[in-house]
Amino acid sequence: MTVSRYAQAVVAGFTLALATGLPTMAQDASTAEQTIDVMNTLFGKHAGKRANHAKGVVAEGSFTPSPEAAKISKASLFQGPAVPVTIRFSDATGVPTISDGAANANPHGMALKFKLSDGAEMDVVVNALAYFPVATGEEFRDLLKAVSESGPNAQKPTALERFVATHPAAATAGKTAKTPSSLARQTYNGVNAFILVDKDGQRQPFRFKFVPVEGEEILPADEAAKRDPNFLMDEIGPRLAKEPARFRVLAQLAEAGDPTNDATKPWPDSRKTVELGTLTVTKAVPNSAEAEKALLFMPNALTDGIEVSDDPLIDARVQAYAVSFGRRSQ
Repeated sequence: MTVSRYAQAVVAGFTLALATGLPTMAQDASTAEQTIDVMNTLFGKHAGKRANHAKGVVAEGSFTPSPEAAKISKASLFQGPAVPVTIRFSDATGVPTISDGAANANPHGMALKFKLSDGAEMDVVVNALAYFPVATGEEFRDLLKAVSESGPNAQKPTALERFVATHPAAATAGKTAKTPSSLARQTYNGVNAFILVDKDGQRQPFRFKFVPVEGEEILPADEAAKRDPNFLMDEIGPRLAKEPARFRVLAQLAEAGDPTNDATKPWPDSRKTVELGTLTVTKAVPNSAEAEKALLFMPNALTDGIEVSDDPLIDARVQAYAVSFGRRSQ
């Protein structure tokens, strides 16, 4: 049975956990706590690091809105001049030493913190997956738990195989994310739906998409595996020192009948997209390892004119990120 690349990454983490004798998941805890517990079991506990997407690099840049954006949202982000943005690129898994070119490092992620003109902040969290393996926080916890019970000596069919049999997206989502030649040459998708609200109160469900202006450039798997373990993290700084990296920030607009509460179901490519603006990444921060410790990106940290949808994964992610952030300082 085919298993998603994400699940393969978790299996790799579980093998590491077995070797290091890490504790098992707590039984009496919230879904978010259980999710982070099992991530810590699969990937190990690494002081000061995130439970997932532990390896990353922080950069700075700006966002310039398009005229079209102001027409479909009253958000201040789209009404005025360019605003500063802090960006964190990352590898998947909670293993901070993972090789950038490993299959398990997919999907790569990009988290953004927009510094709005009124002094507030707005966060966006995207990754290279075209859609998510599961639809709810409980299902994500159960996927991780199934992996934790599916070690090399597990009886067939394993818990993971049984889970994938009833959750088809878990078997295919990981295949939609592959290793880029640069973190600046990857397309990053918003798998969760949000709502744009215009000045007249009209509401439009949408999903974010960040498309590199230079175009996406994907490496063959065998070539990616041969690259230096830190080739993506080491490349982005010198690249930005030569010239900024730019991304088209798009909103894919839902039509009637498109699900907004299920991140496993991508909307058709034929759906209209609107240019929200341009993200310009100008430099890597001098001390990324120190800078990222204080950063917390919350998918529900929005501004008037952009709202959460009925997608249950948004709240699940918020709660899990909060738990992970709390443990980073322990």
